[in-house]
Amino acid sequence: MVTIPSSPDPLVLSVPDPSLVVLVGAAGSGKSTFAARHFAPDEVLSSDAFRALISGDPANQAATKPAFAALHRAVVARLRSRRLTVVDATNVQPHARRSLVARAAEAGVQCVAIVLDLPPDVVLARNAARPGPAAVPEPAVRAQLDSLAAAFAADPAIAWSGFAAVHRLRTPADVHSAVVRRVALD
Repeated sequence: MVTIPSSPDPLVLSVPDPSLVVLVGAAGSGKSTFAARHFAPDEVLSSDAFRALISGDPANQAATKPAFAALHRAVVARLRSRRLTVVDATNVQPHARRSLVARAAEAGVQCVAIVLDLPPDVVLARNAARPGPAAVPEPAVRAQLDSLAAAFAADPAIAWSGFAAVHRLRTPADVHSAVVRRVALD
């Protein structure tokens, strides 16, 4: 059953440990900054880092398929070792979330989404401020924002199927004040 918490203290994000934490948000929403602030570097698997590993360029979209294949292999290995794992990628498309949920289920760990669903003007401005090739073309960012909006407009039991919890952060203040609380399971 999917739960989208609306507790009195929505900025405390409970994360089972071990689990798979799926960061979700358009380019420029602050996923990498959030990951660096709340998780150890060795816990975070970044699609940009895997693109850089494969091609030498974190923005090389031609390296996406082999980069994600390597990222998913790393996810599986970490989850089998019962290690908390964070995936830092847009994950706005349903198929991207489903494949990660499936890997968590295969490993017998819970999957939690942390969604950075910030206002489009904030995301577009942040993306435009990125240096050189790090900026994603605006039409691609707008498409990501549309996909994310569709995920929340759809039936949550379908759009967020397989997630133990979905933590939705809607403002920069929410993101800044969020606290990740690990809940030991082992």
